[in-house]
Amino acid sequence: MSFSSPIYLLLLLVPLAVVAWHFLFVVKREATFKVAFSAEDYTPPTTWRRRLVHAPFYLKILSMVALILALARPQTNFAINEEEVEGIDIMLSLDISVSMLAPDFEPNRMEAAKQVAQEFISQRPDDNIGLTLFGGEAFTKCPLTTDHATLLGMFPDVGCHLQQQGIISQGTAIGMGIANATAHLEQSSTKTKIIILLTDGENNTGEISPMTAAQMAKELGIRIYTIAIGSDAATEQSIATLPNGEEYKAMLPPQANDNTMETIAETTGGIAYRADDLKALRNIYEEIDKLEKSKLSLQQRQHKFEAYQPFALAAFLLLILALALQYTIFRKLP
Repeated sequence: MSFSSPIYLLLLLVPLAVVAWHFLFVVKREATFKVAFSAEDYTPPTTWRRRLVHAPFYLKILSMVALILALARPQTNFAINEEEVEGIDIMLSLDISVSMLAPDFEPNRMEAAKQVAQEFISQRPDDNIGLTLFGGEAFTKCPLTTDHATLLGMFPDVGCHLQQQGIISQGTAIGMGIANATAHLEQSSTKTKIIILLTDGENNTGEISPMTAAQMAKELGIRIYTIAIGSDAATEQSIATLPNGEEYKAMLPPQANDNTMETIAETTGGIAYRADDLKALRNIYEEIDKLEKSKLSLQQRQHKFEAYQPFALAAFLLLILALALQYTIFRKLP
């Protein structure tokens, strides 16, 4: 509690002076009379009226104190905190080419990438996040949204079966994956826009090259974090499905072009990463999470409310009570 007019608090010296004056001078000069008793050691009984004889005076003093406090205008302070979160627009661009079925991750690259991406989404409730998938061509699985429950619900349908079944063309169109994600972020008014590009291959198809797509992203102020997934060793990968339904597999060397990934990231102000196991992949997403934090602005407003009313009411009631007692129960003879 604070006082708007604290100068009035100096008046509290007045009741102190009145109390001193009352007991030092007034009480001693009050008229008295003596009554004769036959018993020499007689002492009048102490009653509650004798004990409370000064009650009206004390009530008047308290009334005066309350009035002075009311004049000083006590105020209560109430702080209101307003939090405003400025989220980040994030497009996940995920490679779903058949090579993502390589088992160097448990159970394969595709499932590991999905698992860690879902963990990343769950940790960023204030951001708009969308999902782009690409193989030989790119398409939007989910546009930018803060409805992360819906976005996460789409992940079970994400997989390499689209390319296996011929629904999308063969190959890895990294440039198309970047361009598709960039198109969604282009209309965003958010200050911070990023793309997280994950692939295990090298661009070998598509109408837009990775460098052209990266330059487009740069001009729109979009940062791209690239993740090359896959171990450095050759892995057994599915090459084709035979007519009898069996998969033809072969040992293939790592396909991701680290130079291309680094150039894409450097062009847009992002960072290029390589993940050769699940732990490394998690660490990469955790680092990106730390680098791209949503901005929280905190505003505090102070509200002051007048609190003199209780003191003014108390002064009035105390004075009424003091006068009532003085002229009834504690009335003195003239």
